[in-house]
Amino acid sequence: MTELSRDVIVINELGLHARSAAKIAEIARKANYNVWIIKDKKKADASSILDILTLECAKGSKITLKIDDQSDLDILNNTVKQFETGFGELS
Repeated sequence: MTELSRDVIVINELGLHARSAAKIAEIARKANYNVWIIKDKKKADASSILDILTLECAKGSKITLKIDDQSDLDILNNTVKQFETGFGELS
């Protein structure tokens, strides 16, 4: 297995809240292997809304998205896209 990661910045005003965490979890649950969100050395299971919310990611937070296997590269790219577009919440 080959781990891959990408750094992203939370750009939406409300940060990672329940609705955006649910979008991440929905994508992560489609992965063949684990998907992780890492902030300040704290690691959360990206398929768990509650795990994501425990990271307390406000606007401007720098986080790392990590997949355990390259076969989930599309999951990683789709999750990065969600962050880059502010989860569809930007006006």
